[in-house]
Amino acid sequence: GYRVTLQGSFFGRNHTYIIFPEYNPREHIKLDAPLNIQSNATASKCRIWWSVPWYLVEILQYELQYKEHSMSWELALNKTLPSSLPQVEIEATELCSGVAYAARVRCKVSENEDSYRSQWSEWSQTTVFQRAELPEKILNTRTMQFLFIPLSFGTLLYLFWNCKLSQKASPASTFPHQLLSFSLSIICTMGILR
Repeated sequence: GYRVTLQGSFFGRNHTYIIFPEYNPREHIKLDAPLNIQSNATASKCRIWWSVPWYLVEILQYELQYKEHSMSWELALNKTLPSSLPQVEIEATELCSGVAYAARVRCKVSENEDSYRSQWSEWSQTTVFQRAELPEKILNTRTMQFLFIPLSFGTLLYLFWNCKLSQKASPASTFPHQLLSFSLSIICTMGILR
């Protein structure tokens, strides 16, 4: 421990002020900011991770700050992370599709740690990420359901009409072809619906 005093001359007289009668450095630490912050975003979540010295990993806590890239940091969202692991995941529901985000993190000694005390470090460098978009289906299921009925009805009319015309020529030879054509039409339509 140390005894910290302030000495000075004020109005021509020397004065000594005791600031900390027992100053213990381990209770007044300011850590370096986390390093190498990186991110990886998918359609369901964004994973952000960073580096700190290995011997500090178990005693640190972190605060994450993220915002839309074009916004000011004063409008950023803050999250105090419950884990001492140097990583976090943000669910896609917290992010807008097609928007670029910036994130940064800072650290301090955990409140649960008895041996050391610290203040928050400076913020790390930033990482920029954007939620990946889900591939859009060409036609959604509801649209396909509405198309299935008219397509099926049209196919039946077509087969009925052709069967009627072909029965005049030779009904025995053309009916299997018409049945095969109808079956293929139904299979194709069901394939589109999936």
